[in-house]
Amino acid sequence: MEGHRWFAAIYERLNNVQEKSAAVQKIRKEIVGGARGRVLEIGAGTGASFPYYGDDVTEVAAVEPDPFMLPKARARAEEIDKPIEVHHAPAEELPFEDDSFDTAVSTLVLCSVSNPQKALSEIKRTLKPGGQLRVYEHVRYINRFGAFWQDMIKPAWKWFGAGCNPNRDTAQHILDAGFEFESLRRISTVPPVPPMVFVRPHIIAVAKSI
Repeated sequence: MEGHRWFAAIYERLNNVQEKSAAVQKIRKEIVGGARGRVLEIGAGTGASFPYYGDDVTEVAAVEPDPFMLPKARARAEEIDKPIEVHHAPAEELPFEDDSFDTAVSTLVLCSVSNPQKALSEIKRTLKPGGQLRVYEHVRYINRFGAFWQDMIKPAWKWFGAGCNPNRDTAQHILDAGFEFESLRRISTVPPVPPMVFVRPHIIAVAKSI
């Protein structure tokens, strides 16, 4: 896990405006704040989700593969009065036993894992039967025009965005991994102008492990 030193250095500045927006804060409160019990968080980054965990959470095991993100995530976990432990691990190789968690949380992460099918399989393995996967992700356009431009921009976008794929059909990947949606809606939290037009639309979803 080599990481992306330069991307980690500018990540928070790149996302600062979006994270402070009322729309994104509302989504994080819904997705992260709805977690229950023992929680697995995939791709913690710098810990943007940490403040949103509620009192129904008994423990959070957050994984982050990029070694340059880890210090910020661990520092933020220490600042927050919640039981959060940050682990250095990729989503594709989770260091946890089967049926370990009640809830899994993924916010703007599944676009950048190297193998989404394997990552989701690992999430399902570590979730208890009937456990929830709570997701906020940008996904592939349904219309062909938008999807075409996402495919075209992918090589450059992936290089600049530290592995981010703008054109993944994450909802279908979740279904293929053996989850069933309890709720799913598509929204767009960023304007339809370059470069953000390539990371529209988003899904807000809760899926159950079956």
